[in-house]
Amino acid sequence: MDTKPPLPPFTAETAAQKVRMAEDAWNSRDPDRVVQVYTEDSRWRNRTEFPVGRQQIKEFLQRKWAKELDYRLIKELWAFTENRIAVRFAYEWHDDAGNWFRSYGNENWEFNAFGLMQRRFASINDLPIKEGERLFHWPLGRRPDDHAGLTELGL
Repeated sequence: MDTKPPLPPFTAETAAQKVRMAEDAWNSRDPDRVVQVYTEDSRWRNRTEFPVGRQQIKEFLQRKWAKELDYRLIKELWAFTENRIAVRFAYEWHDDAGNWFRSYGNENWEFNAFGLMQRRFASINDLPIKEGERLFHWPLGRRPDDHAGLTELGL
């Protein structure tokens, strides 16, 4: 079986590293890349969808990024235990009509011994914003290391 370090049990440092790695992968908007960190039978709850397994997760992500254009995400570690991590996040995106949103949420992650995520529970709320209210302006892709995080942005 593949391993995806850092592996549980997590420390504050390795949990934060795992969160940043997830943020970087999601900011790539590449479903093939993102699904590699989940178990073959990973179970999700994301809004009203409950995908199971890499194929369903990949299809979910393809639909997501076809709708959520110019997607930019920031994740922040909230808490952790041996094999679980709680994350808060915000991301900005617009629809095909040019309407901007900031989506806020929380995720609970559970990992197997190989560092693959086996369960993901996400709760998300969308806030319509004006384009001038956007806070995430880096070029599409990985958030630069010197860009403010959620706490620094007051989110």
